[in-house]
Amino acid sequence: MSAGQIIQTICLYLFVACVTVSSNPPEDPVWCASAERNGNCTVTNSYGAFPDRSTCRVGEVVFPKSEEEVASAVAAATKAGRKMKVVTRYSHSIPKLVCPDGDDGLLISTKFLDRVLKVDAGSMTMDVQGGATLRQVIEEAAKTSLALSYTPYWWGLTVGGLMATGAHGSSLWGRGSSVHDYAESITIVTPASARDGYAAVRKLDSSHAHFNAAKVSLGVLGVVTQVTLKLEPLFKRSVTYSVREDADLGEEALAFGKEHEFADIIWYPSQRMAAYRIDDRVPLNTSGNGLYDFIPFRSTLSVGLTIIRSTEEYQEARSDSKGKCSGGRLVTASLLTAAYGLTNNGLIFTGYPVIGYQNRLQSSGSCLDSQQNLWVTACPWDPKVKGEFFHQSTFSIGLTAVAAFIRDVQKLVELDPEALCVTDLYNGILMRYVKASPAYLGKQEDSLDFDISYYRSKDPRTPRLHEDVLEEVEQMAVFKYGALPHWGKNRNVAFVGAVGKYRRASDFLSVKEAYDPSGLFSSQWTDQVLGLRGGLTVGGDGCALEGLCICSQDSHCAPSEGYFCRAGRVFTDARVCRRSG
Repeated sequence: MSAGQIIQTICLYLFVACVTVSSNPPEDPVWCASAERNGNCTVTNSYGAFPDRSTCRVGEVVFPKSEEEVASAVAAATKAGRKMKVVTRYSHSIPKLVCPDGDDGLLISTKFLDRVLKVDAGSMTMDVQGGATLRQVIEEAAKTSLALSYTPYWWGLTVGGLMATGAHGSSLWGRGSSVHDYAESITIVTPASARDGYAAVRKLDSSHAHFNAAKVSLGVLGVVTQVTLKLEPLFKRSVTYSVREDADLGEEALAFGKEHEFADIIWYPSQRMAAYRIDDRVPLNTSGNGLYDFIPFRSTLSVGLTIIRSTEEYQEARSDSKGKCSGGRLVTASLLTAAYGLTNNGLIFTGYPVIGYQNRLQSSGSCLDSQQNLWVTACPWDPKVKGEFFHQSTFSIGLTAVAAFIRDVQKLVELDPEALCVTDLYNGILMRYVKASPAYLGKQEDSLDFDISYYRSKDPRTPRLHEDVLEEVEQMAVFKYGALPHWGKNRNVAFVGAVGKYRRASDFLSVKEAYDPSGLFSSQWTDQVLGLRGGLTVGGDGCALEGLCICSQDSHCAPSEGYFCRAGRVFTDARVCRRSG
């Protein structure tokens, strides 16, 4: 065993030993030089860096506690012609959705707009403010024996934020796994004319012509202050992970999501295996009080995080693919042994199936349960410690094309078996099912979402190990298979041409023009993503390293087709890459 592997083994033991410790709470994503008046500020995401590594400056941040205070802030900014953006409590969106143009913009924080206003057991609905977290929704619903049907797996998202980006869980059943499709009404504060007091409070429900524009808005329509969510009676689930070879994954994936209500798949391409989550409802009287506390979302000793990160940097510097593969297999085996954080009684895992109530199994994020401890422990990605620093490429491919895409990725593994070991250190490729949505910027067809996290260098000019293969996977999905991007997770290249893939994008843009004709809630970046101006990708040495352009200078590529090909490969007539010669 190499020195790097020994270190990785030690740090994994540290990781497993420390995951139940309370962590330091994440800092506010907004920092202001003038704390007394909340002026001269910078804003970032929870990972401490935007995809282009730019510093986002704003003139001021306000923290309204009511809808009236939001309307007052929007009115003042509209009257002054001032750019605005909404920032959430933890700011988990990776792209620059939160960044206004210029240095004098206004940030409207929903940090204190965070109350659950009403739970109506009769109508099975919940009225909640836009800054309330998913965790609050889950807990308050359970108190009245109700549940939100499907949710993302991380409970630190806010209701306004997860709706703005189309965040989802995994299911093709019912209305599907996107939370925005369980919204019964949305209240949004937008700019208005001087005659109307410079701000309008718009209450939209499913009968309103603009409702499906507001459900997934990228934050460019205004401030979501309140949402009414449709709930259902609290129920129980039974969860079992089944590990299988991935030889027939493409075909199996098509049927699996229809067979199991909460199905998902974690794929480990380099290990040629996949973990299938067999997850269905069971009767309420079924014995079990299981809990899901996903291990990568738990608190970790900062020293352990530092060792893990240093080991990966060591491997990157020495192109140590074998070390990454060994480490990836160790991480995978440990997570499988620990059932990814499932326990049968809230304390220990004794075996499958794990049976429990929906509110205890649907989402987690215990690293947010925190006390100030000088960062002795932290969430693994907290930028205050030397921990995880990664890119995330997340895209949805229509079910009819999923098998072909998976086969193409498997061909890359055949050509270079060690290339995708880099994803195993970040728990492989998470595959979640997403149903077609009526939202204008929602999923256009029933799809499978592929969520890929992988190493990112602190130096934007330093190439990553096997970067070329990951670029092929990402760009093959986006350009060959027409994948839709996750609005809150990608690098710029995933958004190239994206708006043209949405059948009702023009209707969304019409609503945007009606609600905010001066574009005060828009920025150069959101305009580029929505196709209103060019320049989403940029040129220059190293631009491909951060996903800011399509082709790197040392690769064989076809810029007119928009495909990346790594050195030593050429394009076939099928417009996929293969080895030259």
